[in-house]
Amino acid sequence: MKKKILASVIIPLLFLAGCGLSRSDTASGQMTEFTDSLGRTVTVPEQITEIAISGPLSQVYILPLAGDLLVGVSNAFAEDARSYLPEEILDKTEIGQLYGGKREMDLEALLAADPDVVIDIGQAKGAMAEDFDALTDQTGIPFIHIDADVSTAADAYRTLGKLLNREEKAEELALWCETTYQNTLELMEKVDGNNARKTLLYCLGEKGTNVIAEGSFHAQIVNLMSENIAVIEDVVSSGDGNQVDLEQILLWDPDVIVFAYDSCYDTVEGSAQWQNSRAVMQGSYYEAPYGPYGWLSSPPAVQSYLGMLWLGAVLYPEYISYDLQEEVTAYYELFYGCDLTDEMYAALVENSLSENTGS
Repeated sequence: MKKKILASVIIPLLFLAGCGLSRSDTASGQMTEFTDSLGRTVTVPEQITEIAISGPLSQVYILPLAGDLLVGVSNAFAEDARSYLPEEILDKTEIGQLYGGKREMDLEALLAADPDVVIDIGQAKGAMAEDFDALTDQTGIPFIHIDADVSTAADAYRTLGKLLNREEKAEELALWCETTYQNTLELMEKVDGNNARKTLLYCLGEKGTNVIAEGSFHAQIVNLMSENIAVIEDVVSSGDGNQVDLEQILLWDPDVIVFAYDSCYDTVEGSAQWQNSRAVMQGSYYEAPYGPYGWLSSPPAVQSYLGMLWLGAVLYPEYISYDLQEEVTAYYELFYGCDLTDEMYAALVENSLSENTGS
């Protein structure tokens, strides 16, 4: 029976001690020290040639910079996502993920892949420093964490560039993130200066009655671009959101509703219950674009910058100075090496734009 890292009790030390697994000491070449965002100093090869990632969020960050170095992916790519991504990464081994998710990391598969380093990118969680120290000791593989959120994606890329000796490409990615984020802040200053910020709900699930609440890590883009009206006392950490009911959604009465790509957008128009929502009655509801990842979250990584651009065009068309299609096309080229055609773009935003977006 394969040993797995338990996502619900993040890497219990007794479990690790009993695994009896270790990495063969075959590392060669020069080594150097790297201090990660947890303040841990970890010894890594000067020239890293093989990388494992801790989960989908890390994968999204790594793909445009060093997808060719990945020894595996956290989850297999859906068929409808494959057209956007380089062929070299499409059929890599599934290794799973450390934190959350349905595909827990298989430690034996990780050791068999024998990476130079395991990289975790995103938000620090709980006792992560102790967990990563234990994993490094147990496997012989350096585990490192690099902080990244909507405001620090550029910093994350510059750190990754130094770690992987790919500073030129990392700087390209960082500048795109930096410029896009700064432009978005300036946009929202204009919006708020005119008291024009919209209230919004981001709804998920088969019935559309799960919401990404105001205090969630997954709500960063929604919070930045709108007044996230889903204020809930006990916010769940899961990307599935907090479960509520339609009555609560009607009481919140948002200006705009965004449905996740796999939610109930297609059935809302014919639903008598949803027609009681002001946003639905007025046609102010949209499906969040998806491909190869969700533009707002799923996971809440660097591709959510597309969500900033998209929400700017949807919510505040009179304030933006960019062409959404041009921005999206530039992102897909820079981050995925994908020549996004007009047809591909149209498919991405099929249920996501209104007539007044100008895009």
